[in-house]
Amino acid sequence: MKNTIVISFLLCSFAVSAQIAIGKTSVTNSSVSLEFGLENKGILLPWVTDPATMTTAVNGTMVYALNDKKVKVKYETGWKDLSVNTNGTTVDPVTNIDGVTIQNSATENEGAKVAIGTPTSTPGILVLEDTNKAMVLPKVASPHLNIINPSPGMMVYDTATKLLAVFNGSVWSYWRP
Repeated sequence: MKNTIVISFLLCSFAVSAQIAIGKTSVTNSSVSLEFGLENKGILLPWVTDPATMTTAVNGTMVYALNDKKVKVKYETGWKDLSVNTNGTTVDPVTNIDGVTIQNSATENEGAKVAIGTPTSTPGILVLEDTNKAMVLPKVASPHLNIINPSPGMMVYDTATKLLAVFNGSVWSYWRP
């Protein structure tokens, strides 16, 4: 038991100051806290029933809202819709299985959190805590063509159009930074 505590402490200490690369061996520079490889894959945002009920959400929080099937980001004045199209879905077009049904059968740990940087009390599932580093989104050229079966709530940076791209379960929406 004592060894487990020591190992856990060492791993947590390492993770506090770490830069994370997923799908590659290292990040591109010291200003990056989290970076993804160049595969045709995206980052999947957490699915929430209704973001309006998330009273502790901080500015910059991004979610896939199940109540209206849209990707949303929290701003000081409320939630901004990033899914221009209003026909979002959680039904997988290949299997015809509704993802909400799968999600609803799972028990969620509301206290679950991964922090990169010095942990604070900021709520979230994945919280990038550094004040001088940023996340580099997965980069995909023409995600509407190259991500074969995207999931609702997926987000990438489209290197062909140089735009942020979000998928609402039906179509991709593109945003200029």
